[in-house]
Amino acid sequence: MGCGSCSSGGGCGTTTANGTPAGCQNNGSCMTSGCNKLDVYDWLSDMDMPSNYKPFNIVEVRFKGSRKDFFINVDNIYLEMGEMVVVEPSTGGYDVGHISLTGELVRLQLKKNNVTPEMVTKKIYRKPNEVDVEKYNAAKDLEWETMHKARKLALDLGLSMKISDVDYQGDKTKATFYYTAEGRVDFRELIKKMAEAFRIRIEMRQIGMRQEASRLGGIGSCGRELCCSTWLTDFKTVSTSAARYQNLSLNTLKLAGQCGKLKCCLNYELDSYMDALKDIPNNIDRIETQKGVAYLQKTDIFKKMMWFSFPGAENWIALPVQQVKELVEMNKQGIKPEAISSAIDTDEIKEEKNINYDYENVVGQDSLTRLDDRNKRKKKRKTKSNTVKTENKTGQKTEKAEQNVPRQGAKPQLATDTVAPTASKDNKEGTNNRPKKRFNRHRNKNKGNNNNTAPKAE
Repeated sequence: MGCGSCSSGGGCGTTTANGTPAGCQNNGSCMTSGCNKLDVYDWLSDMDMPSNYKPFNIVEVRFKGSRKDFFINVDNIYLEMGEMVVVEPSTGGYDVGHISLTGELVRLQLKKNNVTPEMVTKKIYRKPNEVDVEKYNAAKDLEWETMHKARKLALDLGLSMKISDVDYQGDKTKATFYYTAEGRVDFRELIKKMAEAFRIRIEMRQIGMRQEASRLGGIGSCGRELCCSTWLTDFKTVSTSAARYQNLSLNTLKLAGQCGKLKCCLNYELDSYMDALKDIPNNIDRIETQKGVAYLQKTDIFKKMMWFSFPGAENWIALPVQQVKELVEMNKQGIKPEAISSAIDTDEIKEEKNINYDYENVVGQDSLTRLDDRNKRKKKRKTKSNTVKTENKTGQKTEKAEQNVPRQGAKPQLATDTVAPTASKDNKEGTNNRPKKRFNRHRNKNKGNNNNTAPKAE
């Protein structure tokens, strides 16, 4: 699907020879539904507003990465999602961004971010012209080179910081450097050297590991794009207790995300687990019976089943939570039940595992391997014919040749008959086997030489 602001035919899903997305050439960060980068779905776009309706004069503009801000449309310019606009920055000059949301949904975004309309003071200047677009593209092309030069300068000064991203202002007069560090960094000397090298105004901004991952993006362990780079804007604290409540193994390699911190998705299902854990007792680890003591092995939170087993026994006993509470109450009164029986029949579980499910081809297509057997048969036939030909060419014995070998006491055959030559001393291992016709020709030559040396007497 192409972007709404694309000037070319391709969309963001297609890539060029350099590997960058085609279409609007915004490197995969366009504001329409083609890139899925902090998109906002305008569910009021298909609704007809009243005739006397005045559109909300505040719009939401997105810049590089996850940076968004609100601006006042003073001149009531007609704006659509995905369009480029020239806006007023926090410092001097001007900046260029893309419209991410307009209309009444901006009111909800202001309320979500705890911002009142009176707090929005920055304005929208105009729509960009050709000069603004060229300057904006030239500034964005310098970001990659500028970031690597700044990293080299930081390494030369021995600063313990990592410059992860650079964001140029639309008028190419200011650059914001985003970096991560464990503590405070004295980068005054670094700013002096960067100002001499780049000849622009410089702003250093320290961000956290999660903000860095949201700006750079990536693929998570689930196979999808990172939530922080696509739709997640607020980062809530994640603790290891969230993994304990969900019965997850406390393995830091599996629980950590691309940023090195605990995954944000650990909080997504935590409320469901907390509600389900209200009915499950957390202070029960064994049940005393007349047969022995059964210890708790695992708990199925959503099915509300608890599994116990006796020492040395292979089978586990599944009990409902209500029955476990009754048995524990009996133990508190000093009563030991005779035996406990599983609520799930183990034979049924074994039968379900042994069932062979036959799947029918409802699509109507044949098997993908339907031609493999035919190809194998053809290959076997070809290999058999090729082996017979090669054996005949090399002069080795074949089945037909073995039938023509003379038996003991039989008459000697003529020189024209196909008889396998005897192996000489140099040819014991069969490495220098000569063709039969060549062998017979040499033997005929020898006969002619003998006739010349010993002529017959008249």
